[in-house]
Parts: sequence; structure tokens; C-alpha cells
Amino acid sequence: MATKHDTKKQLYILAATILGSSIVGIDGNIVGLALPAIGGDLHANFANLQWIMDGYLLSLSALILLGGSLGDILGRKKVYLVGLAGFGISSLLCALSFDPTMLIFARVLQGIFGALLVPGALAIINTSFLPEARGKAIGHWAAWGSISFIVGPLLGGFILDIASWHWIFLINIPLIIACYYLTAKWVNEAKDPEPRTIDVRGAVLASLSLAGITFGLIEGPAQQWSLATITALIGGVVLGTLFILNESRTKDPMVHLSLFKSGNFAGANLMTFLLYGALAGFIFAFTIYLQTHLHYTAIQAGLSALPVTLGIAFFSSKVGALAAKYGARWFLVVGPLLVAIGMATLIFLKPGASYITAILPGILLFSAGMVCVVSPLTATVMASVSDKSSGVASGVNNAVSRVSGLVIIAALGLAGTANVYPFAVALSAGMALLAAIVSYFMIQNTPVSAPSVIIGK
Repeated sequence: MATKHDTKKQLYILAATILGSSIVGIDGNIVGLALPAIGGDLHANFANLQWIMDGYLLSLSALILLGGSLGDILGRKKVYLVGLAGFGISSLLCALSFDPTMLIFARVLQGIFGALLVPGALAIINTSFLPEARGKAIGHWAAWGSISFIVGPLLGGFILDIASWHWIFLINIPLIIACYYLTAKWVNEAKDPEPRTIDVRGAVLASLSLAGITFGLIEGPAQQWSLATITALIGGVVLGTLFILNESRTKDPMVHLSLFKSGNFAGANLMTFLLYGALAGFIFAFTIYLQTHLHYTAIQAGLSALPVTLGIAFFSSKVGALAAKYGARWFLVVGPLLVAIGMATLIFLKPGASYITAILPGILLFSAGMVCVVSPLTATVMASVSDKSSGVASGVNNAVSRVSGLVIIAALGLAGTANVYPFAVALSAGMALLAAIVSYFMIQNTPVSAPSVIIGK
């Protein structure tokens, strides 16, 4: 029987994991909303704005699987505390940035330390709660994560309307201090008892590959496809191939390629890449376009996509239950189709367009599509592997979603900065349509268990 002290301890541990992972999520939401203000204040061009987003996504995407491994090997509490301290310091550097280069550098640092926090939160829950209490704890963690994605744009819009963009980074500091105290006081240290090695070669190859591809896509149009940008792009692809070869041969890989032998796992991850890449590209361009062309305030832009987050938060569990009963396949076909149609209706937005008649219908279709997808997709990934591989499978799927956002945001300048918005919407809608096709042909319609809903990959 749990004592009052045990209950109190578990409550504080849960608060520490919720705070840590929510900070990483909220930061991404707020920064996307703040890009027009940052660009105006720091005289940043479109490529700079891409790097401010992608510098963070680059380091986070490349190292998130390594971050989980480091916690298993070195100690989950220790690595989580390092992540918190580093994220706090890098947030302060972001707030103090006086030019685009400094801000990009600080954002890369944020991503590095964020890669220690994201996998660390669930790992701490997994080792701090008994099996019978673990599911409920993860459910609370997921629910509060959903709330953070609702609060993020509203909080960001409010801050940006009353203060400078520097404050969107400064608000991290008190949250991190509180989280650090809770973790240091209440979380017990735990690590994997089996000896393992750190996949340093895999981490280096993944980082360099993504850096080369990102540099080539962002700087290529700006530099008229100079030799350096083409070389970086090709080099990134070559290094990515070497990364896959390394993962197939190393003893303790960051990515267990054997998981992809499951057709549902491979299909779900390809669908994740397409749909979450579409989501990242669309939200990036849409948020900037609302503020620069339709003259929305920051808080109005934050509120504009609120139906999407509210829909996911309140209806995904019901869709998850239906997918558990009838199978996920048709939800993963219809959902991306609705997302594609919703995006396509917003491609011709002009200044003066009414939110109610010109924007909201597309946003509601987009929202309905994401509601259909989020829970069944997570369930499909988890059901396609054995229980002992569930943590690795979740980490791979999380990394895939972040890599897709990184690559697609980097690619948005390919049609020229004057055409970014229509190109972004057309590209994103096309990718969502492809995601529906992938689901139709690759996902087997077998009933799956409904997971706790985790949004905002």
C-alpha cells in the first residue's frame, strides 16, 4: 500500500517530467510565432528565420535518440539535470542575442540539451512508477503535454503583444529552476544494468548528414546554388547512407533497423515523415504569412490555429477508442486527406480575408484530419513491435517526425522568398495526400490498443 510520502513523491516526479518536456514543446510553439518580430528587430532575412527554427530542430532531431541512450547508460536523473541546466543557459543566450548568428547558435544549443530532456521524461516515469501505476502516470503526462500545446501559442502571443521577443526565452528560466529542484530532490537515479556502448559514430554521422542537407536546402537558393551548397547537399545524402550502414552493423545502434521489417512500422514512419513534415512546413509559413501579409497581431496568429490543438486534445482519445475497435488504417487514410483539403483551401489567402469565411473552414478540416491521425498513428507504431521494443520504437517515430519538420522547413525557400507561402501550402498539401496513399497501401487494418494521446511530436 502506498504511503502518503510515496504519493507525494510520485506527484513531484510527475510534475518534474511534465515541466521538462513541456518547456521544450512550448519553446518551439512560441518561437515560430515570434519569427516576424525577431526578423524585424535583428534585421534577419528569410534564410536566417529558417535557421532560427531549423538550428533547434537540427540538433534536437539528430541527437534525440542518443539522448535516450545516454540516460540509459550514464543515469537518467543525471542526464535529465544536465539537459535542464543546459536548456536554461541556452535560453538565456537566446534572450541576450543581438544578431541572427548568435540566436541561431543559441538555438542549436537549446536543441542539444532538449534532446536530453524529451526522452528523459518518459524514461524517468518508466523507472519511478510501478507497472500498475505507470499507465496512469503516462496518461497524466500526456494530458498536461496537450494542455501545454494549447497554452503555448496563447502565452507567446500575449508576451509578444506586450513585450519584446526576448521575453519568450526568459520565461523558460523560472520553469527550469523549479523543474531542476523537483528532479534533484525527488527523482532517484537509475540506469540500464546491462553494459552498453554509446553510438558516437552514429550520432556524428546523423548530425553531419542532417546539417549538410539543411545547409544545402536553406543556403542553396540564397547563394544561387553555389558549389559549396551543392557539395553540402550531396555530402549530407552520402553521410546519411553511411549512417544507415553504421546502424546496421554496430552493436548498440541509435536506430534499430530491424524494426523496419514490420510493414506497419515502416508504413507508419513513412506516413509520419510525410504528414508531420507537411504540418511543420504549413504552420511555419502560415504563422508568418498571417502577421506579415494579413497584419494579424501575434496573439491573433496564435489563436488562429487553436481549433487544431483543441480538437486533438479533446477528441483524439475517442478516435483512439474507435481505432482500437475497428483498426487504424482508414483513420490514417481519411485523416491526411482532410488535412490536405484543409491546407489547399488556404493557398489563396489575400490581405483583408475574413477569418470566419476564408480561414476557419480550412482550419476545421485540417483539425478534423489531425484528430483522425494522432492517436491511431501512435497506436499503430506501438502495436507493430514487441513490448520490449516499445521505447525504441517510440523514440524512432519521434525522431522521424522532427527530422521531417527540419527538412521541409529548410526546403521552403526553393521557390524563392516571394513565393514561400503558396509553395509551402502546395508542398504541404501534396505531402499530406501522399501520406494518405502510403497509409492505404502499407498499413494493415488490424485492431490496435488505444494509447495515451501525445501531441506535438
